[in-house]
Amino acid sequence: MKIEISNKIKYIGVDDKTIDLFEGQYVVPNGISYNSYIIEDEKITIMDTVDKRAIKEWLENLEKELGDNIPNYLVVTHLEPDHSAGIEILSEKYPELKIILSQRAANMLPQFVNKDLTDRLLIMNEGDSIELGEHKLNFVMAPMVHWPEVMFAYESTEKVLFSADGFGKFGALDTDEDWDCEARRYYFNIVGKYGTQVQAILKKASTLEINTICPLHGPILKNNLEHYINKYNIWSSYEPEDKGILIAYNSVHGNTEKVVEKLEQILKENDVEKVVVSDLAREDMAEILEDAFRYDRMIIAATTYDAGLFPVAEHFLTHLQHKNYQNRKVGIIENGSWAPMAGKRIKEILSSMKNITICEPIVTVKTSMNGETVEKLEELAKSML
Repeated sequence: MKIEISNKIKYIGVDDKTIDLFEGQYVVPNGISYNSYIIEDEKITIMDTVDKRAIKEWLENLEKELGDNIPNYLVVTHLEPDHSAGIEILSEKYPELKIILSQRAANMLPQFVNKDLTDRLLIMNEGDSIELGEHKLNFVMAPMVHWPEVMFAYESTEKVLFSADGFGKFGALDTDEDWDCEARRYYFNIVGKYGTQVQAILKKASTLEINTICPLHGPILKNNLEHYINKYNIWSSYEPEDKGILIAYNSVHGNTEKVVEKLEQILKENDVEKVVVSDLAREDMAEILEDAFRYDRMIIAATTYDAGLFPVAEHFLTHLQHKNYQNRKVGIIENGSWAPMAGKRIKEILSSMKNITICEPIVTVKTSMNGETVEKLEELAKSML
């Protein structure tokens, strides 16, 4: 697949359509791309490498683009294994190649490369730059977006931002799909914890004139960059993107599911803009988490289990906790046949999060729905409006 960036900046990355789980946990039905680039100038510069799964095809792409030329620099914006498998290979293949990276990346490099490359490293700090000929790379430190050693590179001649994992997305490049959805799922599950750090790098980027964003996963972004940057600003500030209610539930014998169905009906009768219902035991947890951050309200409906909270519900809530879920209204429904305890545990977890408003009443169901349950659901629906 031919990807056009410019006459001098070429794409040499690889699509991986055989991978089933990205980072060992995220379902990627349309695969993933490992993006890598080459800047052809007086000093030929490779921008990052790829995962070991794709190293053979990547080397073929690189060699085809290089021809008889010898690269001068390899820029490492991110050391995670899906971008660093080619570092040692390139260092052996091109003995004069210099490796450009941050100080933190240099400190971490021996964890990823078995060869001592100390004498070949060029350490960049905030604001440092390097001349390639017509092109010039300026380096911007981006710690914890989403690893500590990350740096962005800004090419000032063509105004291209090499954004490491920033602005990344699930899905191979030959997949025609909505950017927002899979970029949102990627962001909140992988980068979401580090909103403060993303806000910091967005502030730095706001001083740059950017025509193109080249991430390490997902499509090259050229048009309507304001849209993508605005999404990142919303996501990293933990503000809701859309008005709506996510109902995330589990149901052991179907009774809690019936309660959720009734609540959905009540909410729609009250003209709630959007209601999304997700079964925590059956649906992709990463997508449910994405929706939790997307909408301004959420209702957790869960069963008591072993005098506590049903495992998938607890896992979901602790995942939200780890990703800094905040600034939302949340309703609670618990079910328990003899000693309902789910609501207490849900409230405990939510209490550790920032700016969470728990809507009253907390609805308690004892096995199955009855008239009193419906009345409480109607009260809860009104408090969620």
